[in-house]
Amino acid sequence: MEQYHILVVDDDEALANLLEVSLRSAAGYQVDIALDGETALALWPKLGSDLIILDLMMPGLDGFAVLAGVRRSSRVPVLVLSARHKVQDRIRALNEGADDYLTKPFEMEELLARVNALLRRAPPDVVDGPTDIRNFGDLCIDPERRCVTLRGNRLHLTPTEYAILAEFATCPDQVLTHSKLFHRIWGSEYHTENHYLHVYIQRLRSKIEDDPANPRYIVTETGVGYRFCSGMAG
Repeated sequence: MEQYHILVVDDDEALANLLEVSLRSAAGYQVDIALDGETALALWPKLGSDLIILDLMMPGLDGFAVLAGVRRSSRVPVLVLSARHKVQDRIRALNEGADDYLTKPFEMEELLARVNALLRRAPPDVVDGPTDIRNFGDLCIDPERRCVTLRGNRLHLTPTEYAILAEFATCPDQVLTHSKLFHRIWGSEYHTENHYLHVYIQRLRSKIEDDPANPRYIVTETGVGYRFCSGMAG
């Protein structure tokens, strides 16, 4: 069984140590700890972390600064673990590249479920061989390599953004309801938080649409869900 490496970034040393023990004992994950943002940004590229658990409220560089630093060069899944409960904080974190958001206090079982779900969506190692590449106009999706290009330029998608786009590509021109998308992408261990889906759709549109306000790929079916249009399929 593959051993994943997780970086816990939190200035609460007792909580960080608890997370380390729980993640190791429950799933055999290898865990490293950074107690501040500066250490986190110095450590994670060297560690080759498969996932980052990130607090937002830290002295010095806060979690948003760490998230921005990570997202400049990596798609590594990031689970924000924060005492900030406001919807605006969640939306900001998701907009800036977080893959999930869990508030403190939390149940360890839920955190483990979310970690497992994020790791399932993370890109696997690239393999050689033929792939079932799908073309939709200027948009090209390579499922084997989890690579998406637009007019030949590779797009920088997070694991969650890719998972949503790949789900759309498997059902072109079909309406996918909010609940169906949420279940397929986040899984049964998640509660329905529809603002998550809205934020990710907006992020995807900003990357694949020429005019995100008037999308040609991801079209809203008001009150129902979304449709991925393949009319320009090549």
